[in-house]
Amino acid sequence: MSAEYTTFGLAPAVRAGGVLADGGYQVHRDFLDFIVDGRPLLFQLSDLDAVSPLASDVAPAIFTAHVRRLLLEAEAPLRGGRYVIYGCPECESLECGAVTAVIERAADGSDDYVWRDFAWQTGEDADLERNGYHGIGPFRFRAEQYRSELNRLLGAPEPERALRRRVLLIGARAALLAKLAAALRIIGVGAEIAAPDALDTPADELRTYGAVAFGRAVTEEQRAAVRRTFESAGVDVAYVDGLAPIVPLLVAQIEHALDRVPLAQRRLTRLTARPGEAEVELTSACRIRLTAYRLDRFYRPRTHELYDGTLAPGVHRIPLDAKSTKGESFLVARATGSVLVAKQQ
Repeated sequence: MSAEYTTFGLAPAVRAGGVLADGGYQVHRDFLDFIVDGRPLLFQLSDLDAVSPLASDVAPAIFTAHVRRLLLEAEAPLRGGRYVIYGCPECESLECGAVTAVIERAADGSDDYVWRDFAWQTGEDADLERNGYHGIGPFRFRAEQYRSELNRLLGAPEPERALRRRVLLIGARAALLAKLAAALRIIGVGAEIAAPDALDTPADELRTYGAVAFGRAVTEEQRAAVRRTFESAGVDVAYVDGLAPIVPLLVAQIEHALDRVPLAQRRLTRLTARPGEAEVELTSACRIRLTAYRLDRFYRPRTHELYDGTLAPGVHRIPLDAKSTKGESFLVARATGSVLVAKQQ
């Protein structure tokens, strides 16, 4: 029995990077996700931390090769006509595991494309009995729509894939800015430091920035001058007002600012914090990690892991430990692919 027709599309997606509470790092990745019937295919694969092969940081020749494979213009990289749909965001090695599927032309002789037999694969062969995604697919895509979406990525001067952005850091504390810039670069986000009263940058360079982060010591007049500089150059950037001199918190704020993915295509859509309770809203089941950051009376940063678990779609209220969130505190919620920050009200 042939698969029913479904729609195919591509949309920018982000795997948010960050500095984790245990001191580790999570790499930032921009990629194009597959939109099947109007919904990211990644969301249908439970809580999977992965990216598609159509990532912005791969070499142009490799990116083109991935596109041509999806168009069946190149040989399948795995046995049985299987192609990598999603892979490890840190190293993209098959040994770490990947979602693969058979991609082929429809059996009725039409030009349509079919994706079937989705599986989690860590070696040369896929075990459908043990590791197959039995409730997903097969998907049949009309050839014209499928080719149109993928062909527009080829041959353009600037391929239509999510572009990695840089961040401009403006503040008074040079040591903190240096630590923040180093942390951003480690996770794959470019960062430059500028004085608030010495922004003399060509328009072409301003266009490479996706966000501007202000330290708390930057005055309103200085912020307004920076905004005018970007507006005069016709550059649309996100502005981040640093909540506190805590590097992991600032990284989370910047990652959120760089995420231009529409809310409907995100897993984590809302975070609020009140005394004794946090509220999160999810569009699909996923793992949520909730971390509190604050400065103690000696102005030292404190970190507290508050919650780590899998939640269903919907709105959830999570109790907060009063000791961990006393005084001026901030919450960071991380879901697969996205991050939100909230100040406790």
